[in-house]
Amino acid sequence: MSNRGRGSGDRGRGRGGPGGRGGSGPGDRGRGGPPPNAGGGGRGGFQDRGGYRGGDRGGYRGGDRGGYRGGDRGGYRGGDRGGFRGGDRGGFRGGDRGGFSSGRGRGFGFPREQGGIFMPDVPATIDARLTDGSQDALVAQFKSLTLRDTDLPTRPDFGTKGKDIKLRTNFFPVKVPKGPLHEYDVSIQPAVTIKRVKRRIFQLAEQTRDWEQAGMRGRVAHDHSAKLISCFKLPQPLEIKIVFTEEEDEQVKSQDPKKKKKDKEYTMTIKYTQPIETQSLLRYLAGDRQYRDYDIMPVISALNLVLAAHPNRSTGAGVMVGRNKFFHPSTEFPPRPIGGGLEAWRGFYSSVRPAHAQLMVNVNVCTTAFYTPGNLMDQIVEFERASHGARMNAFVKGVRVKTTHLGYTKTVKAVSKHTAKTYRFKTEDYGEVTVEQYFQRKYSIRLQYPDYPLVDVGGQKANLLPAEVCNILPHQPFRGKLTEEHTANMITIACQPPNVNARAITGRGQDELGFRQGSDPLAAFGISIGSEMAIVQGRILSPPALRYGAGAPRVDERASWNLRDVKFAVGGRLDKWAVLVIKDGNERDEFTSKDDPELRSIVGGFMSMCRKSGLVVGSEPAYADVQLPRRNNQDPIRKAAIQAVRTALMNLKTKPNMVLVMLSNGDRHVYSGIKHLCDVYLDVATFCVHSAKIRKEKGQVQYFANVALKVNMKVGGVNHSLDQASMSWLNQAPTMLVGMDVTHPGFGTVKGTPSIAAVVASVDKQFGQFPASMRIQQSKKEMITELAAMMEERIEAYKKRSGALPERILVYRDGVSEGQFPIVVAEEMPEIRKAYRKFSTAQKQYSPKLTIVVCGKRHHTRFYPTEAEHADGLGNPRPGTVVDRGITAVYDFDFFLQAHGGLQGTTRPTHYYVVHDEIGFTADTLQTLTNNVSYMFARATKAVSLVSPAYYADLACERGRCYLHALLQGISDSGTTATSEVKDEDIFREAEKMWHGGVKGRLGETMFYI
Repeated sequence: MSNRGRGSGDRGRGRGGPGGRGGSGPGDRGRGGPPPNAGGGGRGGFQDRGGYRGGDRGGYRGGDRGGYRGGDRGGYRGGDRGGFRGGDRGGFRGGDRGGFSSGRGRGFGFPREQGGIFMPDVPATIDARLTDGSQDALVAQFKSLTLRDTDLPTRPDFGTKGKDIKLRTNFFPVKVPKGPLHEYDVSIQPAVTIKRVKRRIFQLAEQTRDWEQAGMRGRVAHDHSAKLISCFKLPQPLEIKIVFTEEEDEQVKSQDPKKKKKDKEYTMTIKYTQPIETQSLLRYLAGDRQYRDYDIMPVISALNLVLAAHPNRSTGAGVMVGRNKFFHPSTEFPPRPIGGGLEAWRGFYSSVRPAHAQLMVNVNVCTTAFYTPGNLMDQIVEFERASHGARMNAFVKGVRVKTTHLGYTKTVKAVSKHTAKTYRFKTEDYGEVTVEQYFQRKYSIRLQYPDYPLVDVGGQKANLLPAEVCNILPHQPFRGKLTEEHTANMITIACQPPNVNARAITGRGQDELGFRQGSDPLAAFGISIGSEMAIVQGRILSPPALRYGAGAPRVDERASWNLRDVKFAVGGRLDKWAVLVIKDGNERDEFTSKDDPELRSIVGGFMSMCRKSGLVVGSEPAYADVQLPRRNNQDPIRKAAIQAVRTALMNLKTKPNMVLVMLSNGDRHVYSGIKHLCDVYLDVATFCVHSAKIRKEKGQVQYFANVALKVNMKVGGVNHSLDQASMSWLNQAPTMLVGMDVTHPGFGTVKGTPSIAAVVASVDKQFGQFPASMRIQQSKKEMITELAAMMEERIEAYKKRSGALPERILVYRDGVSEGQFPIVVAEEMPEIRKAYRKFSTAQKQYSPKLTIVVCGKRHHTRFYPTEAEHADGLGNPRPGTVVDRGITAVYDFDFFLQAHGGLQGTTRPTHYYVVHDEIGFTADTLQTLTNNVSYMFARATKAVSLVSPAYYADLACERGRCYLHALLQGISDSGTTATSEVKDEDIFREAEKMWHGGVKGRLGETMFYI
């Protein structure tokens, strides 16, 4: 795949992306050593702003939100943003990775099949409910509704622009049961907090006589935790006695009868809470205006539980991940190794969703990483090899193992700092011995890895064991951050053409989810599910015309174009710059020194490309090189290396405005540390390239062009804009486009690590420059805390550059689940309005028209063209495909848009949802505008899958992660790790020191993050 869709340069990798590379080898336990001499910083040389600490982009957005009103946060796993992250990254001709639906054909994965139209010979008849005029009549009635300021706007109309097409979509009609459902709370005594134990208790309860006598077998659904749904009223009170035994693979086979513990007994109490009637849901689906505010969540949640009853049944080899992903290994799709002790499982996602006049279930193929069963030590070695020395703790935390010497089943809590060779303890038989000596004497086991850290499998009290006497139990999903190798191989495995995925959904998916006729739980509840995908109307919007300084490239069928013989719309000026050569033990790819003739020649070629593209290159750069200290266990995030970089830059005679950094390898610690140092402390822009890539003659011109795209944006230029016709709405009145996003700490980070918020906004009439405001805030808080101050900064920047205040503000808000839409309106909208006060006067109140559109990529909606002329070569919809009927909201203003063209796999559209609209958009205006703005992303020569302002906000958040690198890697200066207990406020104070006030000065007025 060309460029893997990333572009060149700064390696802005995807969220939820791989874990850090270049760790410290087998002994790296993720614990920071003493701070290097970098702390304190000094003000020598060209005045850095004092002190330096390391930064990170680590994992992102752990967790699966699942179900309706929360979508799923999954790409191939719940932790990844999927779709656009990895898509759209290219510059010159970079590819779109389309989430985990693209692949690179590297020998992993399932046999690759040809793409094409799904069911090409079956007539495509649009659902009757969509052709009888009822939708249009319903929307016309909405105009008479009186809405409060905080109500979500109703749909104004449906779009009409573009070429009409028919699309299959992975939604299936659900027949809603007539009678009420009955909800029960389930409590267990003694109390149980471990999910695995709860699940086992439910499994044992289903086997009891009490369960059968209550008539529950095959007639109830539950979440294996606290809620149960029944299709009839259960006897009350209802208690079930359970004698707890472990599952067979977790039982101790050879145990001393004298030491055998008595089986524990539990009591399950099932208490009636409420009836859940379904008739109001039908009124809601019909668009009855009186039911617009009806809370459908109780019935939707109940129906999701019922649909999950078959795939989540207690018996069978299936595994449930999150609330709505189900995995059943088969001979057709067996687990596939992805290296590093992990394997990929393919399964299916399902979630009930409302649509006009019909309840639907959304079904999709999904892929996630599981532990490879086998010896824990062997898998740790594999993981470290694949992750270039990533911390062991990232791999082992939370995994269930069975000991080989005694047969006990344990959960690994953490990696100890002790090794089998060094840890000593007292025994009755052998006196004080090391763990290595104990295993030799007690069990005649000679340890093969005595120098590796022990793993802690204890509860309240530590219980240290060698990893090599532990075997990983099967069927365990991996919840940590994937390495780059894992991610690449997951992409390859998940990559399947749309027709192949559609065939799996309608075939094996229906079987495994139990949607075929005769499934016990569904039949008992009176629910039936259609076997054919819904067919809906769609339209293909035309691409906008592009405008460059010279030349007019043509947009091709994949929504991309070529920069050959064109110049930037506005060329910036590159002067007072430097080249820094990083040497880090990769002699094969590195330049020998700053004086390397090849280096000088390559930089000369790059300067020529910049000039050819329209940049003004004012002077030759200064040159510097630095030999980084070797990696070691005491400095896992390489603070000493960044101190060496700082020294090299400070020794330059003149402070540069920008530095071209020639990276030696893909060490994320070094990359993040350089960004942190230069952005926050030195006020110097950087653009990073890999020595190996820039030295390659093949594709070198393309690589230069990719980097030039980013350089021009960082020095204040504009790469391209749209023609007058495509910009007509934007130019009707002074308009500011805004992107907003929040990124959260993921699995394996220090508890209490802050979230990072970013707000970007346009400042010029060409909508080419989007400087950013960034803040840290309370951990995992989705709403932006300091939004008023951030919006003040953005409006002030617009006024400074444009000479006037914006009269219209269009916000694209990323990263919010459907359940949080009202919170955006209730909390964030007032903060945006609060920012207006600074610009109001006694004579005139400043009150621009505000519209907020939420962008969602974390969903499982897919579209399949019914005719070849409406599809690309793989069978995906053509770029510009928009859908606002059939599977969209009943009352609200939303649509799906696939602006981009995917290179491989199945493309994912973006879901746009209007939560506030003072501007008064029509469907055509907003859909066309959003499609056009998707062509304005400056780092690519193609349309991107997420509208550009939201994409920029995401990139700014990603850059902010560099500044908190240590915490996001699970390392704190206090010695705290991801498993340590420490107050959140202490970690926040540590993060504030790392953040150091964020990006200020000259750099803060630029797109430094691009």
